[in-house]
Order: sequence, then C-alpha cells, then structure tokens
Amino acid sequence: MNYLLTFILPRGLLSLIVLLSLVWGALALSYRLTLPGYLSWALIGLWSLAGVGVLWLIWARPLIWAVVAYAVLMGVLLLWWQSLQPSNQRLWADDVAQMTHGRIEDNQLFLDNVRNFNWRSDEDYDVRWESRRYDLDKLKSIDLFTSYWGMPAIAHVLVSFGFEDGQQLLFSVEIRKEKNEKYSEIGGFFKEFELSIVATDERDAVRVRTNVRGEDVYLYRLNMPPEAIRELLVQYVEQANELVEQPRFYNTVTANCTTIVYHMLQNIVDGLKFDHRLLLTGYLPSYVGELGGLQAGYSLDELREAGRITERAKAADQSPEFSRLIRQGVPGWLGQE
Repeated sequence: MNYLLTFILPRGLLSLIVLLSLVWGALALSYRLTLPGYLSWALIGLWSLAGVGVLWLIWARPLIWAVVAYAVLMGVLLLWWQSLQPSNQRLWADDVAQMTHGRIEDNQLFLDNVRNFNWRSDEDYDVRWESRRYDLDKLKSIDLFTSYWGMPAIAHVLVSFGFEDGQQLLFSVEIRKEKNEKYSEIGGFFKEFELSIVATDERDAVRVRTNVRGEDVYLYRLNMPPEAIRELLVQYVEQANELVEQPRFYNTVTANCTTIVYHMLQNIVDGLKFDHRLLLTGYLPSYVGELGGLQAGYSLDELREAGRITERAKAADQSPEFSRLIRQGVPGWLGQE
C-alpha cells in the first residue's frame, strides 16, 4: 500500500498531466505555427520527444527531475502561447472585412458598416457595407434565430431587433476569417480566429444561410421587457465598439455566438445561470423557454414548427418584404412590423 501511495499514484497522476499537456501542445503548435510545413512538423516532433523524455524521467529518476523538466517545457510553450495576440490588421475575408461600430445621440442609433450583401453563392456576391440610423424610441421587438447545418445539438445563433417602421437590425457573433481561411471547431480552441460582431440586414445574414448554404433556420419571438431589449441592443453596439479598439480571439467554448450574448444578458438579468445548452447551441431555445423568454401558451415543439422559416425564406428570396414574409405565422408576431 505504501508503494502504491508513494510511488505509483503520484507518478501515474503526473504522467496523465504530461500526456494531456503533450496533446494540447501538439494541437496548439499544429494550428498556430506559421513556419513552413517541414519546420512545423519538426518542432511538433521535437515537442513530442521532449514530452516522452519527461515521461521517462517520471518512472526512471527521482520525481523532482521530471517536475522540473515538465515546468521548463511548459514554461517555454506558454511563453510562446502568450506571445500570440489578436489583431485587426489582417487580410480578411470579404464578409468580415469591415467592423460594425456605432454611437447613440438623442435616442438615435448611428451604425457604420452594417453588412447588406446580395449573395448568389459563397463565392459570388455583391459587397455592400452601409451606414444606417435607427430610432431607439421605436424599438419594439427582439427575435432569436437558430441556424442548423448538421448535428441537432449545434446551431449558429443570431439576434434581430425590430422597429415600428419595419426595420430589422440583426447581430451575429462571427469568427473573423482571413482570406481563404476555413472554419474549424478545433482551431477555435487555439487562437486561430479573431472575434467579430457584425450588424447585418436580415436579407443578408438569414438569406445566405437558407437560400445559399442550405441551412435550416428557425425564428422565435422573444418575450423581453422593452427596457431589457434596448439595453441588450446597446450592449451589442458597445461590444462591437470594444472589438474595434481591442481585438479578441474567438473561442469555441468561452467566446462564441451564445456565450458572448449570455455575458451581455448577465448584466441585464439578475441571477442568470450558466447552462450546458449555451454550449450545445442547438438546444438553446429550450433553455430560453425555461427562463420564460419564449411566447407563452405554446409548447416548444409548436414554437419550433411555426418558427421554421427555411421554406418561407427561400420563397421570399430577394423581396424587399423579406423580414415580414419570413415571420408569417410565427407566434408573437402581429404583422405590424
């Protein structure tokens, strides 16, 4: 028993820590090294060999030798990791090339770089970035979009604010891709992308998902007090402005399309608890429903069925009435927008 407690157990635990660190470090190097391919693979191989050396020290030499070697190895890696800083100065993909920012004057919201692309395909589109003005006194509604492209547990989440004059202002938290860069869930853990908050026209951000990318999109009218709707919109603008001044890395778990909004709402709703459905974003509507944030008098299945706008969006296509047409039959929408 003493041998187990004094030799096997501590070395086994340290071995597990080293193995996990080796995997994390190898992935970080593979996603973030910008060296030519053969040099990157050489460094990853060197890292792996050094880790194997630490594992050998754990079992063949006094434990303090392995602890010191591991501390040095991780210290070097973490110094490199901390040197990786987000930037707004890269060659960005067209759809995130500009950064939304705005200001409020006398209850008027002035936004620059509102995206309003006309998409024909992911490679064929008309680039339009616009400056727009919104009257906050006419802000009246808020909608949640969830867009699915594969697994039911994963969806992209978008939030749209409605005004009495029929305008819809949609915000999407996006990765800020560079030219010819592709999204990677794993890369999102390793500082591969910057974070972007983009304000768009609904015919842009919704239509590109339904009509171009073949995603399945659902719309839910949210139940929020007017003052909370306004505060959330203001926070979106403030967060977008902060990203202009101080770029951030996207993170698949801690800084994504739902957790960013969750942190905003924490400043508005007291005692808002974290929930696994903030990570499994496809199930987010059930979490919102449990908080009383969906339309009363309907089951979640009824709201989901009535809120499936995919076919309506395809039919509306480039109509100037796109936002009104996709909302036909959605509970809570009174046809007055």
